[in-house]
Amino acid sequence: MVSGIDKYFQIAPCFRDEDARSDRAPGEFYQLDMEMAYSSQEDVFEVIEPVLYNTFKKFSNKEITKFPFPRISYKDAMLKYGTDKPDLRNPLVIIDLSEFFNKCSFKPFINRTVRAIKVSQHLSKGFHEKLLQYALSIGMQGLGYLEVQEDLSFKGPIDKFIPDNLKKELLQLASLQKDDTIFFIADNQSRATELAGQIRTELGLRLDLIDKNIFTFAWIVDFPMFEEDEHGNLTFSHNPFSMPQGGLEALNTKNPLDILAYQYDLVCNGIELSSGAVRNHDINIMLKAFTMAGYTEEEVKSKFGALYTAFQFGAPPHSGIAPGIDRMLMLLTDSENIREVIAFPLNSKAQDLMMGAPSQVHRSQLRDVHIQLDLK
Repeated sequence: MVSGIDKYFQIAPCFRDEDARSDRAPGEFYQLDMEMAYSSQEDVFEVIEPVLYNTFKKFSNKEITKFPFPRISYKDAMLKYGTDKPDLRNPLVIIDLSEFFNKCSFKPFINRTVRAIKVSQHLSKGFHEKLLQYALSIGMQGLGYLEVQEDLSFKGPIDKFIPDNLKKELLQLASLQKDDTIFFIADNQSRATELAGQIRTELGLRLDLIDKNIFTFAWIVDFPMFEEDEHGNLTFSHNPFSMPQGGLEALNTKNPLDILAYQYDLVCNGIELSSGAVRNHDINIMLKAFTMAGYTEEEVKSKFGALYTAFQFGAPPHSGIAPGIDRMLMLLTDSENIREVIAFPLNSKAQDLMMGAPSQVHRSQLRDVHIQLDLK
């Protein structure tokens, strides 16, 4: 963009030193990369949505979310789904009942973040026992629940801790009806969010609520620019090179934890297909953001010299996105693991077992390329 190329797209091989998981392969992957000058977040959405929709339409017979795709704020996604890459095929929604339980006598829920998930059916004793075992396996201390009876009374292990005068309020807060079951997850805010998301996913799978014949797309938007690390220090939450909403004024005047960024993720069926952003193109905004995250100007100049130098000459506003092609193929082929759609996949240790790589290198080979190893 700085050099005067106003837009481009490419199918690009990328290399990242990342740990392996079912939707991420170590080493190389491919992406459909695009960037545009003088563009907004909405411009990126308008360009990429037809590409994704028509690609999935051409290579799949499943129903596909029509564009424009839904927009969900990061805050809402974490509250309602317990993750920033929600599987919207799952109809279950998480609600917050923290304030309600501060009025009750159940000590494990008082002054805690309490999340709840409603299921529109009564479940067997065996189901509850198996779900409890799953909850314990992910680090929960237990899994409270209540069942709504014919007369709208409750039955369950924590019923006695809810005062009678508050039971009607709980029915209204959770939109409960007869034969519903509601599960409760309590912990600190970050853990309660994460655990509720895992319970929501597990319930969707065990109750067979997820429609396998649809691709559900959505944008996750309005990511926070900053967050606090475990030591209470300010750090970037997502992409340090994105534009803060409100620009320099927001950085100068707002609580850092309240500043949002022009960052967006495209998710499909619980898989993050892509991250994108309106890029930070202003040297003053860039320096201010990095200063707030604990960097000096010299460190910015040293670590990010190309951008630091280029931005001295001026750069147009620009934004872009790069959906992962391997992940698209994984979804289109109903594969459980991204390695199934990669020709020569590496294992979880980033080893190519077919080629026997990496392997020992002889000193004479290192000499040929002028590499010296200072090893004891």
